[in-house]
Amino acid sequence: MQRRSFLKTGVTAGSLAALGIGTEPLLAHVPPHNFDRYDFGSVPAVSERLYQGPFSADDYPSWNVVMALTPSREIVANYGMGLITYVCDEVGPAKKEGETLAESIEKLVKIPLGTKLYIRVNWKDVQRQAGKLELCEHWELTFDLARRYQKRVGFRVMMSNPDIPDSPLPEFLRDKIPMVKLGEWQKRTRYEPRYDDPAFQAAFRELVDLLADAYDGHADVEYVDTFMYGFWGEGHTWPLESNPFPDNVTAENTFVSMLQYQTERWKKTPMLTNTQPDFSKVGNSELVDRTIRSLNWLRTDTIFIENEQIEALSNRPPWTGVSVEVGISDGSPQSLRIDDGVTYSDNVIHHVQDVAPCYFSLWNWHRIQADRLLNYHSQFPDVLEELARRIGYRVRPSWVWSYEEGGYPGLIIGFVNDGVAAVPGTLRISLQSEDRKVNVAGCLDAGYPLPGKVRQAKFALPRGTKWKGLRLQAEIEVKGKRYPVNWACRQKLNEDGSLTLRTTNGVGNV
Repeated sequence: MQRRSFLKTGVTAGSLAALGIGTEPLLAHVPPHNFDRYDFGSVPAVSERLYQGPFSADDYPSWNVVMALTPSREIVANYGMGLITYVCDEVGPAKKEGETLAESIEKLVKIPLGTKLYIRVNWKDVQRQAGKLELCEHWELTFDLARRYQKRVGFRVMMSNPDIPDSPLPEFLRDKIPMVKLGEWQKRTRYEPRYDDPAFQAAFRELVDLLADAYDGHADVEYVDTFMYGFWGEGHTWPLESNPFPDNVTAENTFVSMLQYQTERWKKTPMLTNTQPDFSKVGNSELVDRTIRSLNWLRTDTIFIENEQIEALSNRPPWTGVSVEVGISDGSPQSLRIDDGVTYSDNVIHHVQDVAPCYFSLWNWHRIQADRLLNYHSQFPDVLEELARRIGYRVRPSWVWSYEEGGYPGLIIGFVNDGVAAVPGTLRISLQSEDRKVNVAGCLDAGYPLPGKVRQAKFALPRGTKWKGLRLQAEIEVKGKRYPVNWACRQKLNEDGSLTLRTTNGVGNV
């Protein structure tokens, strides 16, 4: 890529400071780094940490395996994981001729493989006038149906959308914001707003405030995508080589400040920042770094992509969630692109698993429709269903040992993760009696258990407690908010996803 030519528009340090945008010297282009063994700061703090070993036979001479559990083959619909059915993208919501919008969206929501929903809308779709949210029909339908079918929603609000003929900005804002010509792309002249303009910054912060006030920690919200620079909010205006700022330092300061404001307002709900390489020189590497340090998550919008993004996704800290978005085939012959007997979409899905995601998109790019997703699935079910049963974290208690220590009974439990991803937060585990008189609880270290490894934890019980009949229950804690977790084991669970402990036939006699 050729060096960019800078646009001279006269921004000053004083004007940036007035907006709350830091003017301390930053690199005009923060370089990417290897994520493997990179220092992202301290590990997330864990309250009520369970003792996790080592466990010596000399210290626990009375140990005995009393229960052994096996993996589930069912789809597990826990928070922080799953296939995401896309209801709306850059060109609008799902709509089939002869159906109402509500009917088309409900057909998508009902697809069993998808345990989450996703909408991507324009700014004007959620706000028409200053000071209040005014939500479009497909936004409201999606949330109504999410509640009915018990599926949470992820979303993004776009400040730039090159796939529509007019502006994604609300009308009350358009005449206030300078627009900068970047060049020609796909037979159209492309413009981007001066994101650092005071009127834009004030309106942006109000939008973040309105959305966070309504949806931060909302029971129906899974996550929110970080609002980033440029096309679709992904952090770029590729293939155009310029950006609308007077220089790269202004660009970087602007978007670092905008990220900081979002992290301050979204205190409970995770934000997902795109791992887009910094083609447009707007500070993306710094945004990704700060996203991880603030215990937020990552996303990418394809899988056959730059090695820089693969590095970031596959070597992220274990407690960092990841969503991978790739459009899949609608099952039509021209969309299959079969190579050596493997469809393009199946090839995509295998590579998605290679980066250990928590989420993956069920999405017909720009042609969203339930019938199209189901058409592909009916012809090629195996790989999609395998992904649905492997994606994210799938935690089960694998070994349960009983012991006695100084007259007190206890359990040591070996937890296993049969999914492809680590736990995107902290797993909190409790042992409770039916009458709640016994309630022993604590947390594993953040991210654990890791896939392919066993994480053991000790539960010391009150004197005289019988372990049989106790309920073993889990929650995932993300940004201070807890969500119930269903164990991913074949053995029967209670309605709340907990497991009642009992003796497994034969395990203590081998």
